[in-house]
Amino acid sequence: MSTTREIARETARHRSRTARLATAAGALLAVASAVLALPGTASAAPAARPTAHPVTHPAGQTAAQAAAAAKVTHPELDWLGSTVPAHDPGAALRPAAAVKPLDATVSGMDVSAYQGAVDWATAAANGGQFAYVKATEGTSYTNPDFSQQYNGSYNAGMIRGAYHFATPNTSGGAAQADYFVSNGGGWSADGKTLPPMLDIEYNPYGDECYDLSQADMVSWIAAFSNEVLARTGRYPTIYSTTDWWTTCTGNSSAFSATNPLFVADYNGTVGTLPAGWAAWTFWQYADSGTFPGDQDYFDGAIDRLQALALNQ
Repeated sequence: MSTTREIARETARHRSRTARLATAAGALLAVASAVLALPGTASAAPAARPTAHPVTHPAGQTAAQAAAAAKVTHPELDWLGSTVPAHDPGAALRPAAAVKPLDATVSGMDVSAYQGAVDWATAAANGGQFAYVKATEGTSYTNPDFSQQYNGSYNAGMIRGAYHFATPNTSGGAAQADYFVSNGGGWSADGKTLPPMLDIEYNPYGDECYDLSQADMVSWIAAFSNEVLARTGRYPTIYSTTDWWTTCTGNSSAFSATNPLFVADYNGTVGTLPAGWAAWTFWQYADSGTFPGDQDYFDGAIDRLQALALNQ
């Protein structure tokens, strides 16, 4: 009981001290207010507002592009054709069921970070002769497995090339081309390097045409293509589907005379090509099969693939 009383007395003393302090503080505040109210007494200056600075974005990037770039993205889940099955529901049910064209004697694949470290020796032993490897996306992502995949395919005897996953709503075509070429998307006339490639397909983050008009999309692709040409001496291969190309470029034929076509179609045949292209160069016919990643054909024999690598 004595302990309980002692606790009670200590609590009362604490409350008394708190009350006295509060009374003293109130008195001081009243005096200060009276002094400030006297004539001629300067009042405290209001706090200065923070200086507003103009919003800036990377060179060539509009406010809308910056906003799009700031959204949460998943570039490690974006690869050549990653958006195709969602727009072709039957595609996932038809892996490796393509009718091989008579002149397509060269088999290959395309890979990205999704595959991780690839067993290239096994892929080559299974008949793989070429590979396209994702290098970049937008202007901030690089494939963490690019070196293993790009150099590994080369060391296994394959002809390989690099590709860029385009996000036209986040920055300009030339800016993305520069980033691509500076991060693995170059070309050399060694007979083992395919032209750099632009992967332009359905937007995985929103509007399938990246909120661009058909005319603006054509301009974006042209800017990318011209910058790659200026920096590497090669027009980039263009990867797409006929459906996306028709919807988002108005089925433009502006690139058919200069850029090789890599068409995606999982329906067993190549089907109708985008406007202007009389033939396809590469065909992605399935999203799984013998090789790691997607399954591809080159339209021709190995000597023609070597000629493409040499720009002949």
